[in-house]
Amino acid sequence: MTGRKRWTTEEILDTAAELLRTGDAESFSVRRLAAALGTDSSSLYRHFRNKTELLRAVADRILLAAMDGHRPEGDWKQRVTALALRLREAFGEQPQLATVWGRYGSSSTGSRLVMEELLQALRASGLPDEEVPAQYHRIVVLLASLIASEAGISTIAPEEHEQAMEQFRVAVLGADPERFPALAHFARDMRPLAADRRAAFEEILAAQLARIEARIP
Repeated sequence: MTGRKRWTTEEILDTAAELLRTGDAESFSVRRLAAALGTDSSSLYRHFRNKTELLRAVADRILLAAMDGHRPEGDWKQRVTALALRLREAFGEQPQLATVWGRYGSSSTGSRLVMEELLQALRASGLPDEEVPAQYHRIVVLLASLIASEAGISTIAPEEHEQAMEQFRVAVLGADPERFPALAHFARDMRPLAADRRAAFEEILAAQLARIEARIP
């Protein structure tokens, strides 16, 4: 009698990542993953205690990929910006996993590499050590929010996107100037959230770094 195939941790994570690419964290389950692998859920719990631990491991692989070959260059602001863009690009290629990172975080090697680089860059800025953890936290919250938001838009189907654009045009250009005077005034200059997202990403990050710089003695 032939026994069931024993899946390695990496093979399990590969399949989980593929399911997440074609679905989302809400519909993902250990049972669905087990079915995709042709096994039962109990065999997967030998590798991961629960769904959250599994999702964290998948997200951490994206962080590891982002940090692969990374070499810090430039001053502290250039280092933070370069890291942020690497994370943005890595999750941009697998947008369904961006919300997983933002929601579940990670505590494995990839996460530690990101933490280490950010903390080193902030220390190099001249900030007092007691302020570094708080500023680190603000940067990570900002990046996770921006990356997850952008990823959410990039996964919208073309027909849904066009429908959303039409709703945007109706809501903005059709605004009653009596009730929405400011909106009516700026209507022709308003742009949907999907426009110029890279520029907005860099400008928002630069503004946060400027606030940190202002705190350096």
